[in-house]
Amino acid sequence: MSVYTVYAPPPKRGRSAPDPERFVFVRDRFSFWAFLLAPLWMLRHRLWLAFVLYLIVFVALEIALGAIGASRGTMLTAAALLSLLVGLEGATLRRRALGRRGWSNVGIVLGDDLEAAERRFFDSWVMQDPRNGGPRTSLQRAASVPNLRRPPASEITGLFPEPGART
Repeated sequence: MSVYTVYAPPPKRGRSAPDPERFVFVRDRFSFWAFLLAPLWMLRHRLWLAFVLYLIVFVALEIALGAIGASRGTMLTAAALLSLLVGLEGATLRRRALGRRGWSNVGIVLGDDLEAAERRFFDSWVMQDPRNGGPRTSLQRAASVPNLRRPPASEITGLFPEPGART
């Protein structure tokens, strides 16, 4: 099971809620393509600030290692480690960029793949819609959608007693 963070775009003028077709699901995992082709991956996802910072760090690293007389193998290893960092933090870079653009985090959902996560999120999202008899009044209420289902209190095991039980 993968964990996805769901982002909704800011609503367009004249609309109270964003278009559900524009929602973005960001998978929390290592990004192989961000590791292999970091600059191109950043440009593809419109991560302009991250791209500029990556270039600054890369050039500064190459200059610093060249100034101390490091071997070409050391320079290549440093570049590979920088790309590894981008691969590990690729999802975080995307989430932060969406937040800076005004997109709102409306939930977290689990799914075997993107399609299953979308289906699971929108099933619970539609159930909360007031037009379907649900209690949601605005997009902010969508953030309270129970994406990660909790077991009933009777199914919880552990050292803590149930509420209201005699001790």
